[in-house]
Amino acid sequence: MKLKVIQTAKNTGDRFAEKENVSLTNAANELNPVLMLMPEKKYQTFIGFGGAFTEAAAYTLAQISEEERLRVIDSYFNKETGLGYSLGRTHIHSCDFALENYTYVDENDVELKTFSIEREQKYVLPLIKDAVKARGEGLTILSSPWSPPAWMKTNNEMNNGGKLKPEFYDTWALYYTKYIKAMESEGVPIWGITVQNEPEATQVWDSCRYTAEEERDFVKNHLGPVMEKEGLGDKKIIIWDHNRDIAYERAKAILSDTETSKYIWGTGLHWYVSEEFENLSKIHEDFPEKHLIFTEGCIEGGVQLGAWHTGERYARNIMGDINNWLEGWIDWNIVLNEQGGPNHVGNFCDAPVIVDTKTGEVHYNSSYYYIGHFSKYIKPNAVRIGHELNHEFLKAVSFQNEDGSIVAVVMNVEGKPEPFTISVGGRTARDELPEHSITTFIIKN
Repeated sequence: MKLKVIQTAKNTGDRFAEKENVSLTNAANELNPVLMLMPEKKYQTFIGFGGAFTEAAAYTLAQISEEERLRVIDSYFNKETGLGYSLGRTHIHSCDFALENYTYVDENDVELKTFSIEREQKYVLPLIKDAVKARGEGLTILSSPWSPPAWMKTNNEMNNGGKLKPEFYDTWALYYTKYIKAMESEGVPIWGITVQNEPEATQVWDSCRYTAEEERDFVKNHLGPVMEKEGLGDKKIIIWDHNRDIAYERAKAILSDTETSKYIWGTGLHWYVSEEFENLSKIHEDFPEKHLIFTEGCIEGGVQLGAWHTGERYARNIMGDINNWLEGWIDWNIVLNEQGGPNHVGNFCDAPVIVDTKTGEVHYNSSYYYIGHFSKYIKPNAVRIGHELNHEFLKAVSFQNEDGSIVAVVMNVEGKPEPFTISVGGRTARDELPEHSITTFIIKN
């Protein structure tokens, strides 16, 4: 039984470096195993990893040479040489990471006769289609609205919160279906939608508020029935699409209503505000037939080239959520420019890949490598397996792929190397994990 070791470490220059294989032996070990893998204990099946196809990301990539643009897309979506992304997220008309506020209809077009996604043909659709080419197969795409058109809202603007006016509930529900059908006519299947991005926040960018009761009733009386009427009842509907801190209370308020629940696939999570991973398990325990998916996370406050804590934040959150029943994981912008935009309200953020549009230089941040330690090796349809981790400073997650291989990802956040023992089926292997490192162990018979 061989143990393949792939490692990225802050101070060694190793990035997805294949280390010398380690043998698992029956030799008794004087130390208790630090990580004991238990493949007989099975948990959730994982859908995959991915990132968001924002207008900002697509526009930024359009500013560099076509050769370099395709190389970046490949670095994410190629199954052999890239991160193997299989998921994507789109915004239904504008979000903050669009070049401006925009919609798909003319002002006050209540019948949605002018509906057109022509704008997406310039930057977003070509990016998605090239990502599909790089992967060699279709992507699972989730779509989210940030705000209805201004004329449908109580504050008469797309930004700064406000609510959907009750007289437009059905019109807005129909809008989602028109988007799905328009995307699919472009050859881009949509797997599911979220009801509203961050419904609990009044943002200075595109935003719209719903209480739990309003979201529940919108799904039950409008969105769910309209989706079914339009022949889209097979599309997944995801609630919340916001932070973990009150995710359980929100999910309970909505999913406890059986008339609403029948339309809902699961709950979407973001990572801002809190790392209360246990809230995912609370949702799972109360609603085990429903699903959990991470729909957005990024490093706020602009670009942090070369920072290492950013990658560690990604891994800590991925592990924390997955160990609490998460089934899919989608990053925010796959690419941003040197400023951390473009963003039409100056809400600049970091991304795993930063493109300097002035010099054409492409920077791969620590987050790119840390995500890859999961997404490259934990394949779609992998099943999380049990593990016991006996260490204060190491974090881990473990899976079994469909081909039978076992994948364990282990992170050392300490400023010193840590001796490490891994055990499976009564066999053990010894290794050392460098300071500030992430290591993927692959076990094949």
